[in-house]
Amino acid sequence: MKKLVLSQRSDTPHWVGDGFPVRSMFNYNEHAQIFSPFLLMDYGGPAEFPATDQTRGVGEHPHRGFETVTIVYAGEVEHRDSAGGGGLIRPGGVQWMTAGSGLVHEEMHGKEYAKKGGTFEMVQLWVNLPRKDKMTKPRYQGITNEQIPVVDLGAGAGFVRVIAGAFRDVAGPAKTFSPVNLWDIRLTGKETVKLEVPHGHTASIFVLSGQVTLASDETLGPAEICVLEREGTEFTLTSTGEAKVLFLGGEVIPDPVVGYGPFVMNSGGEIKRAMLDYQNGLMGSIEPITDGA
Repeated sequence: MKKLVLSQRSDTPHWVGDGFPVRSMFNYNEHAQIFSPFLLMDYGGPAEFPATDQTRGVGEHPHRGFETVTIVYAGEVEHRDSAGGGGLIRPGGVQWMTAGSGLVHEEMHGKEYAKKGGTFEMVQLWVNLPRKDKMTKPRYQGITNEQIPVVDLGAGAGFVRVIAGAFRDVAGPAKTFSPVNLWDIRLTGKETVKLEVPHGHTASIFVLSGQVTLASDETLGPAEICVLEREGTEFTLTSTGEAKVLFLGGEVIPDPVVGYGPFVMNSGGEIKRAMLDYQNGLMGSIEPITDGA
C-alpha cells in the first residue's frame, strides 16, 4: 500500500474578486514537483451568498502556460475568455480551460444562481503543460454533469465520477496534454475502498466533507489534502460516514517550473515575454456584454 508523504490543511480563507472565498491548498512556489502535474489548488466555500442583482466574481485577467480546471459542487460559475470560449457551469459540471499561448478570461457567479442565492462550493486547479505544449492554442472544454461517467464501487460503498483519466477502465471526458487522473469520489462509510493508480504517478487525496482514513491509520478531515508516495499502485480509503473526496494525480512533468502570478513557464525569459505580450494586448480582450445580449 502507498505510504503518506505529506498532509496539510488550510483554515484561512481569502477572497478572489468578490465572488470566491477560497482556501489555498497548495501552489507552485512551494510544491511544484510533489503535486505535479498540478500547480495550484484553491477550495472555494462552502459559503452562503444572499440573493442579489449584482454581478459577483473575478473580472478579466490573463493566463499563459497551463490549464485551469474548475469543478462546481454547488452554485454556478459563468466563464468567458478572449479566445471565444465560455459557458455556464452548474453543479456537477467542470470547466477545463487551456490557457496555452495566452488569453484573458473572467469567472462570475451564474445569473440565475445570483438571483436566488444559496450555497456555493467549488475547487479550482491549475494543471501544468509540458514544455512542448506551453504555447499551444487556447481551448475551452465545458463538461456537464451528465457527460461525466459514474462507476459504482459496489457493496453500497459509494461511487466515483471520472472527470479525467480512467478509473477501472472507464475513461473520463476531459482531454489532457499529459496523463492525468481526476476523480470525484463519494463514500458512504459502509466499506473500505481499494483504489489503484499507475506506478510512478503522483497521488493526492483532498477531503471536502466527512473524514477518511488511510491504510496507515492517518485520518484526513475537511479542507485537508495529502500526498502519497509514487512507489506502488494501491491505496485504501475508509470512512465512518458519508465523505466527499477529490483524487488528483498523474504523470510527473519534469520541466522547470518558473512562475509569476498568472503565468507559469519554464524560464524567467519566458515570463518576461508573457508579461510584455499581455501588456501589448497580444492575449486579446473580452467583448463587453451589450444590452439584449
